[in-house]
Amino acid sequence: MTDSSYDVQGRIAELWIYPVKSCAGIALPRARLSRHGLQWDRHWMVVDANGVFLTQRSHPRMALIRPEITDAYLLLHFPGMDSLQIPLELQGGQCRVRVWKDTVDAWDLGEWAQPARRWLSQVLAEDCRLVRFDASRPRRASERWVGDGDAPVHFADGYPLLLLSQSAVDDLNQRLTQAGEAAVDARRFRPNIVIADMEAHDEDRVEQLDLQELPGLSLKPCKPCTRCPIPDVDPDTAVPGTAVGDSISGYRQDPRVDGAITFGMNAMVLGLSDVADAGAELAVGQQLAGNLRFD
Repeated sequence: MTDSSYDVQGRIAELWIYPVKSCAGIALPRARLSRHGLQWDRHWMVVDANGVFLTQRSHPRMALIRPEITDAYLLLHFPGMDSLQIPLELQGGQCRVRVWKDTVDAWDLGEWAQPARRWLSQVLAEDCRLVRFDASRPRRASERWVGDGDAPVHFADGYPLLLLSQSAVDDLNQRLTQAGEAAVDARRFRPNIVIADMEAHDEDRVEQLDLQELPGLSLKPCKPCTRCPIPDVDPDTAVPGTAVGDSISGYRQDPRVDGAITFGMNAMVLGLSDVADAGAELAVGQQLAGNLRFD
């Protein structure tokens, strides 16, 4: 059903969480939503011996670490190895770790820290460990882009959610195939929400997207997502390439971020309070609608 009061309308086509930062994602039919984003998204992170975060930028094999969430455990799977099992609610001792320029509080997993360290160090061929975010000490998104909005984040690069229109991926694939390259899917860009039935990159242009089945709740795109080499890492093989980056660099230079290459929009959640957090849920098929922004 269309609503003529909105300029742009779409629907949630895919929902993704990435429980361990920079490892494989999990596609979900529905996901609980809070001001931090989707439940369990970037709740854990791999850090080196100095507590500095690791990503596919330097360790592409992280793409093959496949998380699984059960009722009680975080499971990590990797080809040819036994799975690692960590209790979901495990905390351990406090520690300090770094993600980009932020030094944040985390939990070191206590008695489970050493088994996790051995497992990850074997997978990534580097001394590294797993930490869990300390939600009692919130990390905030950049005031430059969210103003005085309440946008707490876990271990995401900087914002609660990443939005991406499926049409943007389709448009990219036309360019790739015309250049003789293989098509890719939205996983390359690690979105939380893939939106169908919108024009390519409409997420760049809307003021906010209202959730039609959840009155009073909206997703507000706030910062273009600048792109690094990760979209060129094949999520099925962990083999890096150059085709995706080469293609988007030809048409996605963004003046809003001094000409950097962008694809997708970071977003914050509007309309949730601490009380409401427990009950909000997104689902594939839900409708979104918004009006275009004119800067």
